[in-house]
Amino acid sequence: MMKSVMIASLMAATLLAAPAAAQRAKQLDLDNPADALAAYRKIQCSTTDNKPIVYHWEGEMYSRVEGEPDKHLFNLQGMNIRQCVTVEDEKRGKGFRQVSRELMFYTDTKTGEIVREWQNPWTGKTVEVVHVANDPVNMRAPVFPVTADGTPFKLNMRIQNGRVFMPGVVPLWYTNPLAGDYQPYVGNQYHSMEIFDFMVEEADLRDARKDSANPALAWVRMSPWLPFMEMTGRGGILIFNAVGQKVPGGISDLPKVMQDEIAANYPDYVAPPPGTDTRPNETSWTYFKKKIDRQRAAAK
Repeated sequence: MMKSVMIASLMAATLLAAPAAAQRAKQLDLDNPADALAAYRKIQCSTTDNKPIVYHWEGEMYSRVEGEPDKHLFNLQGMNIRQCVTVEDEKRGKGFRQVSRELMFYTDTKTGEIVREWQNPWTGKTVEVVHVANDPVNMRAPVFPVTADGTPFKLNMRIQNGRVFMPGVVPLWYTNPLAGDYQPYVGNQYHSMEIFDFMVEEADLRDARKDSANPALAWVRMSPWLPFMEMTGRGGILIFNAVGQKVPGGISDLPKVMQDEIAANYPDYVAPPPGTDTRPNETSWTYFKKKIDRQRAAAK
């Protein structure tokens, strides 16, 4: 009898321990390169291939000119629709690439409506506002558990009080598509900086049963004047500041002003590009150049 009781107790203990062990097995180890990559993918998109994810952000844009107060020029409404696909490499393992399209509208600081024309306070000229419509904005190269230089993939993160903080600074310095062929000698390279800071609940990120995490996003950008402003070389910079997150309902969860504008003028942005997309990335400057080139061609 005693032996039967002992066997029953051991079986019960085993049954109770099994779910706990399974639960532990479903937690990502953020110090493990493959798990860290999965966590990174959860933040950027989803671990499920070809699942559309929408980020939304809103904020403000200011001018900064030496010797004068900063000006609040516009408010911002932005979105990025993206998806990830799995890729494999014989040496670097199983990784992923991300493809996306992106919109950002400059809105009136008082009414919140999308601005179509803007009177430049420095030149007095009224100009057409050219909004951000970048298609595509793809990950330049896939990421793997082993980086290009052979080191293990590692998250740039800090964990504190159950939250994971992931800062990211992107200094930009490249040939300006609107300038000439002699920029190394006379300047005019595109010089900017973007800062992407993510904060996500640690439990949400580690939970391997969830294909996507829902981080808070802070975005800051410091850049030259936008081309549509026609500043003709005046000194000064622009400062963008916005916060956002993924929206679970996708396009239908965006503010109405964005939904209406997408339906009217940007219908392609209801879905991300295909995972096989190999087009060169679009920027505000390349988009503007194409627009101006089309206008000049039509004028001729």
